[in-house]
Amino acid sequence: MNAPAPILTADYRSDFPGLTTADGKPWHYLDTGATSQKPRAVIDAVARALGEDYATVHRGVYARSAEMTTRYEAARRRVADFIGAREEEIVFARGATEAINLVANSWGDANLKAGGRILLSTLEHHSNIVPWQLLAERVGAHIDVCPLTDDGQIDLDAAETMLSPEHKLVALAHVSNVLGSVLDAKRAAAMAHAVGAKLLLDGCQAAPRLTLDMAALNCDFYVFSAHKLYGPTGIGVLWARSDILDAMPPWEGGGAMIDRVTFEKTTYAPPPQRFEAGTPAITEAIGLAAAIDYVEAIDLETIHARETALVRRLQRELLDMNDMTVFGPADSAGIVSFAMDGVHPHDLGTILDEQNVAIRAGHHCAQPLMDHLGVPATARASFGLYSDDSDIDALLEGIARTRRLFG
Repeated sequence: MNAPAPILTADYRSDFPGLTTADGKPWHYLDTGATSQKPRAVIDAVARALGEDYATVHRGVYARSAEMTTRYEAARRRVADFIGAREEEIVFARGATEAINLVANSWGDANLKAGGRILLSTLEHHSNIVPWQLLAERVGAHIDVCPLTDDGQIDLDAAETMLSPEHKLVALAHVSNVLGSVLDAKRAAAMAHAVGAKLLLDGCQAAPRLTLDMAALNCDFYVFSAHKLYGPTGIGVLWARSDILDAMPPWEGGGAMIDRVTFEKTTYAPPPQRFEAGTPAITEAIGLAAAIDYVEAIDLETIHARETALVRRLQRELLDMNDMTVFGPADSAGIVSFAMDGVHPHDLGTILDEQNVAIRAGHHCAQPLMDHLGVPATARASFGLYSDDSDIDALLEGIARTRRLFG
């Protein structure tokens, strides 16, 4: 008999209004890997920032603007504390995708030349592939692709043999959004630095469940999005070492990123403001800080342990079925991808939706990985801190119903 997943403490599901249907029934949300549901604390923080506290930041001389500026910059410090960094190393972007594009268009254009090389892996999200392809096309660089191990890990042994002094950048997912495999980030950093390359880590799936410390990881760039961390959409984070940010040219021009503008010459603000042109995502930053407060009050290690127990139970249940293929390692972090014989993932997702079970079905913005797996798509169940055994029970009931419908 499968033991139930450990209970966190309180009923955290009640903190998330999105986990109930319009008719008051439980909604079994298993798509946190795409975006997380938002706790009431985050919703209230954003509502207050948009309402009675609202004002612009940085340029207003009136009291409310000054107060909002204080809260906005306090959010930057909160992010820095969350990942073991300094506030001047935290750049706010629209999301992880924009953060990667920022690195590609600023640091990349300044440092990648014709003949230079970039190392990616087979399991990368499109957002960690396409910006580098665009950069490579602009400057005449080359992209190499590291293979995976049999259980879906990035093969760092293979990467080590591929790396050369021509490599200027290694860009890898800290946690795969399809397979849940966790990168040995410290080893990846040591390997990249051994040939003089920089390491960028896509931390979108890591930030909601792993304790992060930039000094310990020893990477050069780290990106993640608020909306996968129980925060709002429209804001993400780029962390980079201070010396790297100082040397990077602006990417976008406009208000907030300037020092002095004349028609003869413009000078620019120091980082991070240099990379934050225009009116910033004020309320979103405050919502992100509230989300960090929320998850840290529960404890990331506790959240990760609970998700791990749920992953293991679901993997066991699926592997006991002779019509299921489960992808990824046994120690997947919060994610289970699978395929059901004779049933397209979209059909499975549609039938599950009729029973108030929400999974992701498709290529998960990882088409090269789908090609590697030999499937057009997978079904993906991804857990959050609000997930529990009732979600797995509902998923299994929906799979059984699908099997009956498809004969």
